[in-house]
Amino acid sequence: MSQEPPLTHRPGGSAEGPNNTRPVSIAELKAVAQPPEVRGRRNAEHWTASLYLRRLSPYITWMLLKTRISANGVTGLMILVGWSTAAALLIPGIWGALVALVLGQLQMLVDCCDGEVARWRHTSSPAGVFLDKVGHYSTEALIPIALGIRAAAYPFETPADFLWTTLGFALALFIVLNKALNDMVHVARANAGLTKLADTHGESTPTHGAVARLRRIAHFVPFHRLYHSVELTMIAFAFAVVGLFIGNELANRILVSVLVPLALLALIGHFVAIMASKRVRS
Repeated sequence: MSQEPPLTHRPGGSAEGPNNTRPVSIAELKAVAQPPEVRGRRNAEHWTASLYLRRLSPYITWMLLKTRISANGVTGLMILVGWSTAAALLIPGIWGALVALVLGQLQMLVDCCDGEVARWRHTSSPAGVFLDKVGHYSTEALIPIALGIRAAAYPFETPADFLWTTLGFALALFIVLNKALNDMVHVARANAGLTKLADTHGESTPTHGAVARLRRIAHFVPFHRLYHSVELTMIAFAFAVVGLFIGNELANRILVSVLVPLALLALIGHFVAIMASKRVRS
């Protein structure tokens, strides 16, 4: 979750400058660090955060606020956990996938905490938002590359196994481009002098009939939502379980072979949905 612009009120001081006080209760911390406008965001809140991570994160944030670590420092920890998630997938078999599954959840938990620390201390900044983007872009590029390496298996046989590493890099490219489309919309609107988009459903819903119908169909088969680090680690673990029965190498190759064309389809669909929506219209 990215670090939002500072609030106009904070406990323990004025709206000017950082807040160096500590919350006196979890309830007070939640009131400041988890305001309704944060919990209600359509795009920035991952479903795991809404489901359970936001219930756990205040207790981690409480402990972090007892240290001198900055919000950007917490974001740095999130980045390292994300990279470790991808590295864990290089461990062959189900154990690497299991470690990645746990680390993927931990990354999202720490991701909740960096914004909460920033909102409580009144230290939100563009640098924090930038670091948050770096964390998610890099993690969600490294995980598919690791999946390609898993599919190639050890030791590599050239040139046949390069097919799987190439597919892993292709998957990473499609995922990063898909993520970048949303940021491209914000850049395009800013360069055109338009207002910032609200994080609401209406701003992103296509208005053309055919595209709107396809979007409704996609809700029943939401494969376009498979490319976040959390979902990727879940799928990797599921296929690692399947690999216990059909072989790890075959399971990993099926996984990559399925994800690559679906990622390309999701990228194309996302582009069409943006062009058919109100987001790129003046």
